[in-house]
Amino acid sequence: MIIRDKYLGKVKNWIDKPVIKVITGVRRSGKSYLLQMIQNLLLDKGISSTKIVYINYELIEYEAIRTKNKLNDYIHKKTDGVEGKCYIFIDEIQNCEDWEIVTASLLAEGRYDLYITGSNASMLSGDLATHIAGRYIEVQIYPLSFSEYCKFSDKLNWPNKTNDERFNQYIKYGGFPGLSNTVDEDEAKIQYLNGIRDTVVLRDVVQRHQIRDVVQLEKVLMYVFDNIGQIFSAKKVADYLKSIGYAITPDSVSRYIDVLEDAKVIYSAPRFDIKGKKIMQRLDKHYICDLGLRYADIGYRDNDISQILENIVYSELLSRGFKVYVGKEGNREVDFIAEKGDERHYYQVCYYLSTEKVIDREYRSLFNIEDSYPKTVLSMDKIPISIKKGVKHKNIIDFLLE
Repeated sequence: MIIRDKYLGKVKNWIDKPVIKVITGVRRSGKSYLLQMIQNLLLDKGISSTKIVYINYELIEYEAIRTKNKLNDYIHKKTDGVEGKCYIFIDEIQNCEDWEIVTASLLAEGRYDLYITGSNASMLSGDLATHIAGRYIEVQIYPLSFSEYCKFSDKLNWPNKTNDERFNQYIKYGGFPGLSNTVDEDEAKIQYLNGIRDTVVLRDVVQRHQIRDVVQLEKVLMYVFDNIGQIFSAKKVADYLKSIGYAITPDSVSRYIDVLEDAKVIYSAPRFDIKGKKIMQRLDKHYICDLGLRYADIGYRDNDISQILENIVYSELLSRGFKVYVGKEGNREVDFIAEKGDERHYYQVCYYLSTEKVIDREYRSLFNIEDSYPKTVLSMDKIPISIKKGVKHKNIIDFLLE
């Protein structure tokens, strides 16, 4: 088993602490894999397997325990007579009715250490979530970052490739861990990615949110895939879809984007007014959880490379634990403001700094920012460009492998 250290390390600090460990992320991003890592860690520490209960709501064998009373009875039946603390692992817990009531009750008993996963953002909001408010920590997991992708490549003895060759694969197929179990052929990888897409859209979006017009939902998703990193409004999407024969209202577009966000298929990066120091309420940029889903749907196009690189950097910053905003400085935009605690970093992302005009465009937005936080331009250029007015340059691959 290949250890995903960044996520295991976050959870290890909370083992045996009286809080519920909630692991969230899009389907097939590695949540079940992380639960298995934690269980192996416990076994290595000498915890008896009789003290570990694992429930996976994606398996039909747990179909009969999808209500709070049945789940509660099942866990107590499994742990009656077992001395000391027991460790409960529940995968895709949102498929159990009133799961928050069960986990809050088990936590209150004091003899259970709880680890749960879920694939939708709203599972920790709403009235029921008040049952566990203040008594959980959330660890969000993402598909493989590029550095993890390289680690998987080394461990699984994939064909020896340079980091540049690996990156060319990564920008097409993305980082869903299960891709490592497919043969190294384009058709097989696309089949796997389409399977994830269909599962997420049909189960986590259509069924959960009772979407009636699946075609409209698909068209909105395709629009987002085709316009990653672009600012657009619900009205603009609705107008475009009407122009190609699909009648849809801006309100419906907004709802579809909301439910796709809830399923963690797409993310919205709010715009932040750097000078005014406030979040702007309109016109977010949208990014997708993994580029492989986009490739399986619309293929790879060379002229989209700047959008693709921007999406990769955005996902990388999220996986490093940053809150990420799109910056606005006067009439200019800063691609990303990344914040974590007292840290703040500014980033511009481009393909190549090929001319003085491009260099001036990418650097100038950062020059105008009047604070002392680090500012970096990221590009695919191999030869570093000297620091200009405090703004650094880094190669994107080097940045991803830091």
